[in-house]
Formats: sequence, C-alpha cells, structure tokens
Amino acid sequence: MKQSRAMSLVESLANVAVGYGVAVVTQILIFPIFGLHTTLAQNLMMGGIFTVVSIGRSYALRRLFEEIRLRHAR
Repeated sequence: MKQSRAMSLVESLANVAVGYGVAVVTQILIFPIFGLHTTLAQNLMMGGIFTVVSIGRSYALRRLFEEIRLRHAR
C-alpha cells in the first residue's frame, strides 16, 4: 500500500519533533557528565540547530540516493 502525501508530511513532522525532543533531553542528561552546564534555553537552541542540520543531512542523502537509483535504472 502506498503512503499518501499527507501522511508522508505527518510522518516527517513527527520525526523532526521526536528528534528535537531526543536531542534536547540527551543534552540535558549528557552535558553535565562532561562538565558542560547549559541553561534550558541554550539546550533548546542547540536542539534546534541540530534539528536543522539533521534535516539538511537527510535531504542531501535522499537526493544522493535518488541520483544513484536513477543512474542504475538507465
């Protein structure tokens, strides 16, 4: 069964939201172990930056693999 465009969007948004939450919680738990002490606002901002970088990475890899798929289809 094929996924609808709307459900693809919902899945992508859920993935980004969960990734953001995981990044922030991980920072809050791990940074103090390494002697890094940040405020909640700093953790939220860093989580946002990591999320934007992750979206860019994911997009670039999807495009790369699509290009590979197209080259092998010829």
